[in-house]
Amino acid sequence: MLKYGYDLFVIGGGSGGVRAANLAAAHGLRVAIAEERHLGGTCVNLGCVPKKLLVYASQFKGEFESAAGFGWTVGKASFNWPSLIANKNLEIKRLQAVYRDRLQKSGANIITGRAKLLDAHTVVVESKQYSAERILIATGSWPFIPDIAGNQHIVTSNDMFFLERLPKRIVIVGGGYIAVEFASILHGLGVNTTICHRGHKLLDGFDEDIRDFLAHEMTGKGINILFNTDIEAIESVAGDKFAVRLIDDGKITADLVMYATGRTPNSSGLGLEALGVELSSEGAIKVNADYQTNLPSIYALGDVTDRVNLTPVAIAEGEALVNSLYGKQPGAVDYDNIPTAVFCQPNIGSVGLTEAQAREIYPGIDIYKTSFTPIKNTLSGINEKTLMKMIVARGSDRVVGMHMLGADAPEIIQGMAVAIRAGATKAVFDSTIGIHPTAAEEFVTLHESVA
Repeated sequence: MLKYGYDLFVIGGGSGGVRAANLAAAHGLRVAIAEERHLGGTCVNLGCVPKKLLVYASQFKGEFESAAGFGWTVGKASFNWPSLIANKNLEIKRLQAVYRDRLQKSGANIITGRAKLLDAHTVVVESKQYSAERILIATGSWPFIPDIAGNQHIVTSNDMFFLERLPKRIVIVGGGYIAVEFASILHGLGVNTTICHRGHKLLDGFDEDIRDFLAHEMTGKGINILFNTDIEAIESVAGDKFAVRLIDDGKITADLVMYATGRTPNSSGLGLEALGVELSSEGAIKVNADYQTNLPSIYALGDVTDRVNLTPVAIAEGEALVNSLYGKQPGAVDYDNIPTAVFCQPNIGSVGLTEAQAREIYPGIDIYKTSFTPIKNTLSGINEKTLMKMIVARGSDRVVGMHMLGADAPEIIQGMAVAIRAGATKAVFDSTIGIHPTAAEEFVTLHESVA
């Protein structure tokens, strides 16, 4: 007689949870997955995918403006926000169906509703109880809203994908990737955009040259960036507008105020505290190297553990966990040299160490750097430059960091990430013949060290 109803019960139908459920079911295990909203999690519904669709939409204005330099005559262009959102919604529904279909084909049981743990082996969803040998929590994260006067007027990135109409003026609070991406999107769609950031630079954790270059490019496009400041209160005023009061007593009038000041682990309301599952002060579920909590039957991965909060990382963790527990080829996720991207305008792609990190690790490094006008912009009239940077450990000649800001930077850096993970040296890059004319060839023609 079976002791438990399921071998694995997954709470959270995002990328990491779905990957774990599919793979475990493919191993012949009895698997259930509970999701209270939509399959696909943040990435599919409220993050990566819809955001990238909005990024594409925001780039057309610049493309239309560029066309004249290449001999095209383009008529008066107009933009319809409701049409974009309706088309986006259709694509998201298609992806939700794909996730559901894959889970059903794998044999996993999909349960709709809010899940809560009753004990180390029991989950309740909509008053129905389920038992499992192991429970995996993959509930992701949720946007943070500060406790300030008028915070009921704040919208987050979740809300931006469902706005009924575009604002004429927006204040975006924050300096991370969500803030700069939405600032680029909205500015590209014609919205008067202001970033309000309490720090002195954008994108904490990225290479300093990238941070400086991005601020220069964004302000050059007309985005207003206020550094070293914060919002004290938000007041509703006549005409569905808001008066945003800054800590220095300055005021900004806006039609919308968006906060992008971080995300918090989505761990509340799961019954974890009552069971004694260890959480960080921010609510992240603490796990060991095997994604196991202090209760041996309960596991967690992805953003709810607040370690490397990227969709591909959550997927890799789900695969590693299932392979370790049930597969024949167990192996841990290698968190070194994970490439990342910021889909602002221009795009950012980055892999490996920043210059500051490299100087702390290696006794000597060489810096190779170039900034140039892409060939497309020589005729387009668009005053947007590209920055590329390579960091080399002097003793071994290994390339330990590569950073790019410019068109298609994420596409280019993805390939460079393979080279870095393979241990490519600067000599290997130098001996590689470039594809001409491309921006990417600059990475194999950087011959003069600048530092």
